[in-house]
Amino acid sequence: MYKSPWILLLSMLMLAGCADLHLPPLPGDAAAKRFETVADRAVIYVARDRHDKDFVAPLLLDDQWIGPTYRGTYLRIVVPAGTHRLAGYAGDSGFLQFTVDPGGLYFIDHHTSGFRSLDRSSFALARPDRGRAMVLSGTLNDEVIR
Repeated sequence: MYKSPWILLLSMLMLAGCADLHLPPLPGDAAAKRFETVADRAVIYVARDRHDKDFVAPLLLDDQWIGPTYRGTYLRIVVPAGTHRLAGYAGDSGFLQFTVDPGGLYFIDHHTSGFRSLDRSSFALARPDRGRAMVLSGTLNDEVIR
């Protein structure tokens, strides 16, 4: 008599564990994927492919912490026009120096490689079609400071 409710509960929990949960996107994700520009500033997307190494990569922009990237995520950063330096943090010596114009839209392909604590980032300016595709298939990382 008492076994039946436990079996039912256990069965429900097992089925719930097998369910494919799709969480709704973050509120800013849909807005970021409209690729809107800002008249007096530049918009930069830093994107990591879903097939990139499963590694948390903290980043700096102009020696200021902006947050981490993860496999399959992107950051959207609005910056003043001019020259900027995107870099890995701590032991990650990867960096990219680039110049942006007001009203511009830029995509940076962020790739990680290495092993354990010897991970390294590489950055490259991406073609707009490649950058948009990475952002559209990715998820906004809302941990950005800037």
